Amino acid sequence: MIGKWRKRFEGTALGSGIVVDGERKAFGSRARPRLMMTMAVFLGLYAALSGRMIHLAMTDPEVGAGPASRVTASRPDIVDRNGEVLATDIKTASLFAEPRRIVDADEAIEKLATILPDINYEQTYNKLKSGAGFVWLRRQLTPKQQSDIMNLGVPGFGFRTEKRRFYPGGSTAAHIVGLVNVDNQGISGIEKYIDDQGLADLQASGLAQPKDLAPFQLSIDLRVQHIVHDEITQALTRYHAIAAGAVVLNAKTGEVVAMASVPDFDPNNPFNAHEKDRLNRMSAGTYEMGSTIKSFTTAMALDSGKMNLNSTVDASKPFRFGNQTIRDFHGKNRVLTLPEVFIFSSNIGSGHEADIVGLEGHREFIHRMGLLDRMKTELPEVARPTEPKVWKKVHSMTIAFGHGMSTTPLQTAVGVVALMNGGFLMNPTFLPRTRDAALESATRVVSQQTSDEMRYLYKLNATKGTGGSATRATVPGYRIGGKTGTAEKVVHGRYSKDVRFNAFVGAFPIDDPQYVVLSIVDEPKPEKPGQAATAGLNAGPLFSNIIRRSAPLLGVQPDFRLEEKPLLVSSQ
Repeated sequence: MIGKWRKRFEGTALGSGIVVDGERKAFGSRARPRLMMTMAVFLGLYAALSGRMIHLAMTDPEVGAGPASRVTASRPDIVDRNGEVLATDIKTASLFAEPRRIVDADEAIEKLATILPDINYEQTYNKLKSGAGFVWLRRQLTPKQQSDIMNLGVPGFGFRTEKRRFYPGGSTAAHIVGLVNVDNQGISGIEKYIDDQGLADLQASGLAQPKDLAPFQLSIDLRVQHIVHDEITQALTRYHAIAAGAVVLNAKTGEVVAMASVPDFDPNNPFNAHEKDRLNRMSAGTYEMGSTIKSFTTAMALDSGKMNLNSTVDASKPFRFGNQTIRDFHGKNRVLTLPEVFIFSSNIGSGHEADIVGLEGHREFIHRMGLLDRMKTELPEVARPTEPKVWKKVHSMTIAFGHGMSTTPLQTAVGVVALMNGGFLMNPTFLPRTRDAALESATRVVSQQTSDEMRYLYKLNATKGTGGSATRATVPGYRIGGKTGTAEKVVHGRYSKDVRFNAFVGAFPIDDPQYVVLSIVDEPKPEKPGQAATAGLNAGPLFSNIIRRSAPLLGVQPDFRLEEKPLLVSSQ
């Protein structure tokens, strides 16, 4: 009987509500995936809720009241070639308010104004009455300001720790290092360059951690940078000028060792950084560079093969073409050799040199030297030079002696580097670079012979007794060579004889130049009553002072022997 009933029981259909063994197994295999899926969903929800609860438990309630701050993103230190810090991050406090917790907005503002007297009453009042959960009141407070505000005891005020950029040297390298905004993002100079190289992306992704950011090294030598900044600041006052500047370039690598322009600004308090007279005149200003351009005119004549050191031009009378006339500032009124054209800075002679080479050849050479194209370097603040849209003979004649085209002082110095280093044009760099790396990307623009001959002319121009314009720029113990440039500025549409832009460019030691220095003084006044205000009397001494103080730091030792090593120059 038992066996009979068992058989009847096992044979009962599913519809009766009783499951047989085989059907039980099939049902279990179908239910298991659904059960696992349900468990996974509940585990996911549990994990999300747990994570949120842990996050809230670890969050400072005051900090959590506001939006996530982007200012906490770190930046690498910027250091000079010797590891001296030019820019670094420091911690600072920023003040915020929770308007919903402010009981009396008027009282809160009155108390706050005793610590921050320049606070905007109307704007701050509107913020405190907005009913919002979080508003910024003042970013980047000093430690004393933070302490004083805390002592006010105003409910609803709080502080958030942020990072602030600090520049130990103040304005010394302001135009090179640049600036960041209140969110610690680079907006000018090398600071902006660093962001453009990928730092901004790292900050946005939260990967810019201080421990992972190696110092960013520049080619700048802070010691020389300080000297340059100090000398141009003194020159600004001594010559009652509207601006002054200088750059020191390594003639072998194209590295910028120092560069400054005044008036400038303090990057720690850059309230006036955007005033138009505080631009970086060395790379972001374009000027008619005057007779310094004769360096390129003479080099062009020599490199063309149409003239040599024995060539002569007739400077006995003004150079006339069409309705135009070129005259010399201090004319010799005679036939001049090519070296005399250079050392006497003859406009007439320079015009003849350009005429011999020809219009197209002249324009091609100036472009070849990089003077009329936008310069490529790490600084974002680089101006585009200007030239006539269509070159005519009048343009070629005036450009030959430095009028009619505008370029930057830094580009002029870079072009002179090519004339001094054997003929290789190198883009200037603010980053360390070896000689081999510089030559890999360099372009030969003049021959070795032309470079040798230009060094000879530069030295001749600075040798006492020759009548050269660079004799006031000499430095005892150092073999220097150079060229002055006194350019009349345009005032009310006409060139003014009393308003000048002066420059001096030179190299040392001139028999094998290691460094090129260019100095500028904008609209100088005579240092003494009755004295002229030409480049030889201001930009020249500025050049001299920079070399006298910086040469020993650059490893160039003085040589006080009376007899100087002669230059070996071919005149063929």
